[in-house]
Amino acid sequence: MEFKSYSTHAHCEMLDITGDVSAFLTANADKGWKDGFVCVYSPHTTCAVTINEGYDPDVRTDMLAFFSKLVPANWGFRHAEGNSDAHIKTSLMGASCLVPVENGRLALGQWQTVYLCEFDGPRMRRLCFSFVRAE
Repeated sequence: MEFKSYSTHAHCEMLDITGDVSAFLTANADKGWKDGFVCVYSPHTTCAVTINEGYDPDVRTDMLAFFSKLVPANWGFRHAEGNSDAHIKTSLMGASCLVPVENGRLALGQWQTVYLCEFDGPRMRRLCFSFVRAE
């Protein structure tokens, strides 16, 4: 298991972390990790992880705009911190994802990218990477 820190720069944003997931595999190549999954986990309640298109930046823009309309910050939530929308968005996206690994390489689709999804930034975030063997 390995942790990596990220600094987010906006209240809501999607950071491409695919290179870091790949670097995690490369840094541990001596462990013989050939086939399985990298689990990317967020131990935060207002920061999610997902896989989606990374080619067209408008996809990220559209997703963030849709989530803001779907779960508006000013809906009238009771949570005292004022970030209930971020908690709900994180639950909708999920706190983790499994990235398939074949032959020691990420097995993402042609357009797929792994994202850290910030919903309550800017903040310092920490993600956990671990390898799950397929046997």
